[in-house]
Amino acid sequence: MPVKVSVIVPVYNPGPYIEDCITSLLKQSLPPDEYEVIFVDDGSTDQTPARLDALAAEEPRVRVIHQENSGWSGKPRNVGIAASQGEYVMFVDNDDRLADEALERMYGYGVANGADVVVGKMAGQGRGVPVELFRRNRPRASVRDAPLIDSLTPHKMFRRAFLDEIGLRFPEGRRRLEDHVFVTEAYLRAANVSVIGDYVCYYHLRRDDSSNAGFQQFDPVGYFKNLREALDVVEQYTEPGEVRDSLHRRWLRVEMVERLRGNRLLAKPDDYRRKQFEEIRQVVVERFGPGVAAGLQPTQQVVAALVAADRYDDVVAFAEWETGLRLSARPGTVEWQDGRLRFDFVAELTAGGAPLTFPGGGVRTPLDGPPADLEEAVAWVGADTVARFGQATVDLLVRERSSAAQYFQPVEVTREIVPVEDSGQVRLVLRATATVDPAGAVDGSPLRAGLWDTYARVRLGGWSKTSRVGPGPRKARAATSAAVVGGRVVLPYWTDQHGNLSLDVDRANQRLGLGRLDPEAVSVSGGRLHAPLPLHVPAETAVLLRLTSPDRSVDVPGTLSPAGGGALLEAAPTVADLSGATWRTALCAAPDAAEPRFLPLPLALRADTNSIKVVRTPRPTAVRRLARRARRALAAVLKRRAASRAAKAGKA
Repeated sequence: MPVKVSVIVPVYNPGPYIEDCITSLLKQSLPPDEYEVIFVDDGSTDQTPARLDALAAEEPRVRVIHQENSGWSGKPRNVGIAASQGEYVMFVDNDDRLADEALERMYGYGVANGADVVVGKMAGQGRGVPVELFRRNRPRASVRDAPLIDSLTPHKMFRRAFLDEIGLRFPEGRRRLEDHVFVTEAYLRAANVSVIGDYVCYYHLRRDDSSNAGFQQFDPVGYFKNLREALDVVEQYTEPGEVRDSLHRRWLRVEMVERLRGNRLLAKPDDYRRKQFEEIRQVVVERFGPGVAAGLQPTQQVVAALVAADRYDDVVAFAEWETGLRLSARPGTVEWQDGRLRFDFVAELTAGGAPLTFPGGGVRTPLDGPPADLEEAVAWVGADTVARFGQATVDLLVRERSSAAQYFQPVEVTREIVPVEDSGQVRLVLRATATVDPAGAVDGSPLRAGLWDTYARVRLGGWSKTSRVGPGPRKARAATSAAVVGGRVVLPYWTDQHGNLSLDVDRANQRLGLGRLDPEAVSVSGGRLHAPLPLHVPAETAVLLRLTSPDRSVDVPGTLSPAGGGALLEAAPTVADLSGATWRTALCAAPDAAEPRFLPLPLALRADTNSIKVVRTPRPTAVRRLARRARRALAAVLKRRAASRAAKAGKA
């Protein structure tokens, strides 16, 4: 069968970090005979070459090419392209991983839309990834109508014939930004680019030792020399005007201005900062016309103007002012409505822990040259921000803690300009109400089991800031009751350390509050059990009640129905099934799940000849409690010993 996708992985001394990558490549939903994996070992000196050779001997879809070290990823990727047999090629770094359906979805989407380039949604674990690009699916996109230029890493799928037709390959050698040169030309010459926004395809991971190439300090002279080559590509394939300016603006904004703002600048030694500033200034003066900086946000315009005027000290002063700015997202009411979680929060910029204030009656005026000093710069930014406050946006994202995959949720926003008494200043307050539907929060699919954190994202003036929603009440761990929605038990709660709002999906047990159920509130009449539970259900929901005696268990179908502020559990156990024993009870809210999960209830049932009685669950004796603690302690010791042996084996 023809190969649909060739996955090309440049490899250099990844050590154990390559294992997750390997696992993800072998778990792909695309049939094994429809894709190949080509590891190009760029002169690794660790155990990786032997590991890959052994893998290739076991896996027909895996090939390994060994070569002398070339110094960077460009040549290994080109070698992989030359060896590839697939209709599309996909580039993956050796310390990243793919989602299980990534190849199948990206290939199918590319073929369906005639795409030369397919960009899959990314998630960053300790690394920044584009957000706006993946707000939605984009079957037909270009640099003119989509923020493609925000994503210039090579971790995409490219039609092999397209690369050959235009003769596109990566620049080789010890250099930076080879991916910018390659991807920019691909975008500009592709007949179509397709973007998948509803499924995370690629996980961009930061290594524990922070030794990813992108985190290493670079030589400014070489870096900005290589950056000019990406600008050359833009100038070769675009005409002067708005499109070219918008593309150039990406490098001015991301690679230059943002490196000179806040802690990103101040964390570097002064001599390095000055050298970087000078290289940036040369590019700004040489390559960018006035239309490039004019399209930046206000804060970015200020920095760009100061750079063009060669005012390093003022750039540092502005960075010091910006370091004190934070986003606050203070939560309000949290409640369930018809199976959806709704909560309010107030978003506002702060400085030094107090609300940031702006000049009242702000008027937007062009920045006519660099500000005279820091005070004038702050005043101009403030006035412009007030004048454009109507364009400020608030997003609510839920982020999966284990993978860092994040998803937009619906938000209703009102903007409020609040005068500060007797000062002539105002506060810019964003009031938002977010709705999270657990049954469809993941681009139409249910939230997966695990922990999910809530993030507010605000774009205001020249700032784009993200903050956890919190803090909420520190004493009340649960933000509201748990809900049974979409076959999941979802508990909104405040985190222990910071009091931020998070969601526990199918993991919570004691925190659900089921243990507070009073057995005296439970009744059995007409052969049916009736138990009020502190759960939210949007409608009658099928559940399973498991009854367990010392020697067997019985599963009884039941229902949860809305009842006042909670839910009513109803089930019909039979006397014949339960006679002669005391039965502990547990509730399964998702009987059809692949791995049904049962939640213990603090009541037991006992049947006599004609009826079933409700009794309190016997508490474990002191001896049993001590034995349970001892078992847990022993398990922890054995786990630590196993981890220690594994670590020693890895070093051997």
